[in-house]
Amino acid sequence: MSFYQKLAGLGSKFMSQSTLFKVGFNLSPMYRRSTARITSVSEDLMFIKVRLPISYKNSNYVGSIFGGSMFSAVDPIPMIQILNLLGDDFVVWDKAAAIKFKRPARENLYANFTCSPSEILNIKDRLVKEKEIEIKKRTQLTNKTGDDVFCEVEKTIYIAEKQFYKAKRSKKK
Repeated sequence: MSFYQKLAGLGSKFMSQSTLFKVGFNLSPMYRRSTARITSVSEDLMFIKVRLPISYKNSNYVGSIFGGSMFSAVDPIPMIQILNLLGDDFVVWDKAAAIKFKRPARENLYANFTCSPSEILNIKDRLVKEKEIEIKKRTQLTNKTGDDVFCEVEKTIYIAEKQFYKAKRSKKK
């Protein structure tokens, strides 16, 4: 069990899962370095909103937001969101990522992460049949109104039933 999982277990005794998700991310050193902040999380964790403000900490040589900051602002959220929505009986890993820069960002950026109950049910149904799957989640970094897209990140996420994953790994040893 990781340090963050232990901390989440302790924190869940004092605050809701959505508050813990927001506070945990915003205080964790690995996420703070992205300069992004989670601004809202729905009670059911199905919706998460992130703000990436432009600042001297993330501006590049030409005055736009550094591409690495854009990626790190959105990178961990889909995996952790799905892991929390599925629960402890599943293994969830980032497998691949692709980033497409659309235009230079010289203003604050925003990203929304959504899952639906039907998406989670579909994942669980597929796992009953396939035991391990990959899904793709796409996130856009936009201006405040969502009209202009500056960057798009597509994540490939591996998901497996925990027992299947453990058995598969023990065969490889």
